[in-house]
Amino acid sequence: MIANDKLPSNVYPFQKSWNIIKKGWKTLAEDYAIVMKRDPAAKNWLEVFFLYPCPLAIILYRIAHLLHKAGVFFLPRFISHLARFLTGIEIHPAARIGKGVFIDHGMGVVIGETAVVGDYCLLYQGVTLGGTGKERGKRHPTLGRNVTVGAGAKILGNINIGSNARVGAVSVVLRDIPSNSTVVGIPGRIVAQRDRVEIN
Repeated sequence: MIANDKLPSNVYPFQKSWNIIKKGWKTLAEDYAIVMKRDPAAKNWLEVFFLYPCPLAIILYRIAHLLHKAGVFFLPRFISHLARFLTGIEIHPAARIGKGVFIDHGMGVVIGETAVVGDYCLLYQGVTLGGTGKERGKRHPTLGRNVTVGAGAKILGNINIGSNARVGAVSVVLRDIPSNSTVVGIPGRIVAQRDRVEIN
């Protein structure tokens, strides 16, 4: 889902830096390409770069995440705060987000500290990947690959949402959901399960 950042110890520092730059550039390209692929309203790269909140929020998150992993804490939180002010999307620097994630419209999206979002997930406005209390440790959801979460949906607690699952708008999900399922309601219940795997 999300690649391990560790490299072999016999790799020279220059090679490590170059590999990180190549990986970062490839991930950035995926982040932009998914907008053009999934949003028919996106006309060109210039429009996506300057007018879409998702790419800016993801770029700022990735910078903050790198700093957070390096042991810097205040600056990543400040960058996260700035991203929320500019885009309406709040992503904790410690969250783990895969490549090609698209946050459509974006306003009001909150992704908590220990949340994991797999590759090619699609989140609509108002989605919360949050906790359920003051517990410590892993307390936010994990989304597999290619999960779609509808507008206003809340996925709460240390639960797993399987790959290719769909969560309906305004649903509240409090338990694990298997792959290829469709969930709706408060609390969320499975209303359909597909046998065919759909990976974009």
